[in-house]
Amino acid sequence: MNTLDALDPARYEHLTAIRLEDPRAIARAAATRKPHPGLTAGSQNFIVAADHPARGALSVRGNATAMGDRRELLDRLLIALANPAVDGILASPDILDDLLLLGALDGKLVFGSMNRGGLAGLVNEIDDRFTGHTASALKALGATGGKMLTRICLGDPVTASVLEATARAIDSLAEQQLIAMVEPFLSVWDEGRVRNDLSADAVIKSVVIAEALGGSSAYTWMKLPVVEDMERVMASTTLPTVLLGGDPTGAPDDIFATWQAALRLPGVQGLTVGRTLLYPQDGNVEAAVQTAASLLAKPVASRGSAGVS
Repeated sequence: MNTLDALDPARYEHLTAIRLEDPRAIARAAATRKPHPGLTAGSQNFIVAADHPARGALSVRGNATAMGDRRELLDRLLIALANPAVDGILASPDILDDLLLLGALDGKLVFGSMNRGGLAGLVNEIDDRFTGHTASALKALGATGGKMLTRICLGDPVTASVLEATARAIDSLAEQQLIAMVEPFLSVWDEGRVRNDLSADAVIKSVVIAEALGGSSAYTWMKLPVVEDMERVMASTTLPTVLLGGDPTGAPDDIFATWQAALRLPGVQGLTVGRTLLYPQDGNVEAAVQTAASLLAKPVASRGSAGVS
């Protein structure tokens, strides 16, 4: 953000020029990027999520197109990633490529978003096909892993195909020794819309189904919502687990308090949060990110070092 004027509508015009004249610059940026130093137990990771637009999910706090301005989204991401306590990014290919060209991913964990075909409001939304990153593309980028949304709808016959596709994606990532970050929900159709059941029992059921997918769980993580009775939820898995934020609806202090309590549970490896921090109620991205960072368990020696876990 130091060299960009947030009021200049042409501040990212150079990205368009690079894509036009030198598309291989993205691969070069990925190849020369400084890697994250590595994951360690006892050091919780802070990953910013920005894959919502690729599914057509642009709404934040009732603003239906909040995430639709790419320049503003990049502004907010650069602010978040500039905080040394932010360990990484989860994003769709287009956003990751922009951030690589901007040099914003040095020392960061990088997760690609794999299945974005279940568009928000689509008549067959549960059929969330893999239209984003592939395991081979993530390996070529030097990424940490890939994330997949896995909605399990017992009333929709396409769920069997969803589970099979998720298992194949987990296997393809494991073959590349990349992490599969699986985000499961037990979902239902409710008056023509998909609704995720956020009761503890439903989340537990989604976890025990999702953690068994694929030929090996060696590289599988869970990405789970913070719900009531999280102690029971976390007792359902031994897999590393990151907490998601979702579309914020409550007061910021209440949201942060629920995260803080959940982060103290065994097996919780950190946060993977997007809209709550990138589009905070008061508009102060830097402060929201810093508050969230303060909730994470980090070894004293790593505080203040970019990306160190």
